[in-house]
Amino acid sequence: MIYDVTVLTDSRYLKDSKDPYKHNVFYEDKLVVESLKALGLRVTRKAWDDANFDWATSKILLFRTTWDYFDRFDEFSNWLSQVSQTAQLVNSEQLIRWNIDKHYLQDLKQKGIHIPSTEFIEPKTEITLKELHAKLGWNETVLKPCIAGAARHTYKLNPENLSKYEQLFEKLIQEEAMMLQSFQHNIVSKGEISMMVFNGQFTHAILKKAKAGDFRVQDDFGGSVHDYNPTEEEIFFAQHALTGCPELPIYARVDIFYDNNNELALGELELIEPELWFRKNPNAANYLANAINGILHP
Repeated sequence: MIYDVTVLTDSRYLKDSKDPYKHNVFYEDKLVVESLKALGLRVTRKAWDDANFDWATSKILLFRTTWDYFDRFDEFSNWLSQVSQTAQLVNSEQLIRWNIDKHYLQDLKQKGIHIPSTEFIEPKTEITLKELHAKLGWNETVLKPCIAGAARHTYKLNPENLSKYEQLFEKLIQEEAMMLQSFQHNIVSKGEISMMVFNGQFTHAILKKAKAGDFRVQDDFGGSVHDYNPTEEEIFFAQHALTGCPELPIYARVDIFYDNNNELALGELELIEPELWFRKNPNAANYLANAINGILHP
């Protein structure tokens, strides 16, 4: 059978679950599948690493909840190269590879998109955290890998704990590029805004807040999610940020916040497998389905 669209997940989320987190993943993917089917498209849903599925039978591969890719990056990258030969990827392979590595923030900065103060440290750089902080004149910072997800190896640093992380940093920088950002106090006090944009059109937003005593807004670490009505300025900022991409994404989650100078700043562009919070606005799944249908039937 030939499928118009194969919705991609990872094996943990193939079936519904009583676990609220896993259920939300399954439910949101189901909304997308149903929206696609309502347009008369032939749709299936598979784990990206399913060795028994013939990927050449799909016209479009829609990346949704492939949330283990960064733990198996080499395997994922090889698979990506293979399937891109026979199917159209959404978002495209070019966007995926660009967005995987947070060096993309440098590209956006050069195009006038405001990002927080960021220093990139390339692999095997001979420098210590103490030397980095002295060079930059920063006290409170956040260290993270350039290729990561779910706050993997993300640490809040200050003069009192630098020595604690020196050995780990030395090990990490031998293996991968890292980035150091000035700590953003407003993310803790006000939260981070996630803006959902499909084919350049904003649909809905949510506000993520860290739990008391933490700085990470992800629900993996106890963060909470709240309904949010963005301002026109915030909507414009999110849509404008996408103009800095190599091409317009079919779907995007634009994470923004107010920096230490109370200016709107881009936290991240999520173009690979972002949580799009369809449960907060189920109709948004139709925007995604219509965009994909437009690819199949231009």
